[in-house]
Amino acid sequence: MTNPNLAPVTDMRSIAHAGAESLLATNKVIRNTYMLLSMTLLFAAVTASAAVALRLPHPGLVLTLIGYFGLLFATTKLRNSGWGLVAVFALTGFMGYTLGPIVSHYLGLPNGGQTVMTAMAGTAAIFLGMSGYALITRKDFSFMGGFLTAGILVAFAAGLGAIFFEIPALSLTVSAAFVLLMSGLILFETSNIIHGGETNYVMATVTLFVSIFNLFTSLLQLLGFINSSD
Repeated sequence: MTNPNLAPVTDMRSIAHAGAESLLATNKVIRNTYMLLSMTLLFAAVTASAAVALRLPHPGLVLTLIGYFGLLFATTKLRNSGWGLVAVFALTGFMGYTLGPIVSHYLGLPNGGQTVMTAMAGTAAIFLGMSGYALITRKDFSFMGGFLTAGILVAFAAGLGAIFFEIPALSLTVSAAFVLLMSGLILFETSNIIHGGETNYVMATVTLFVSIFNLFTSLLQLLGFINSSD
């Protein structure tokens, strides 16, 4: 005969077991994401350095957008297979290559080396600060998703307008907006991983990498403008 008093105990054990499994799965995604992110950042740094050393030209806006969105599409489609890792390295390596000529341009300016290093330090500080805050507080920032999506789309469109119509003031405004938006995206995505909203470490890596990339290039443009106006 079943003891009815044991039912609540069994339910509690099931809940605790499910919670433990969920926590382990989340920790695994976090661990794999940061491991893959570290490797892709290193790979992108190598391709960027090679582009700088070889003085490779920038592929241009059209080829950059085609390459980025094409490789992003491939990564998304292959995210659940081993080929997803190949795709994510192709994507981040390509982005590193496009970054090389940009860095070369700033290195050729007065105090260019200091500008690049300051942008790198600022990017690292913001990433560690946003990720660390989300990991320590465990707060849910999913409410930011809609705002970030809309903000990024508007800023992207404004950035294209600044390029086509050659409006430096708009370009700087977009860069400042992207610093805020990418900082928020890092916070949002880290929280998303913690709370189980993102369970694929390949896509989590792509989101964080793109955030870091855009954050660095935006800081680079802002700092380059400040140094040139001194």
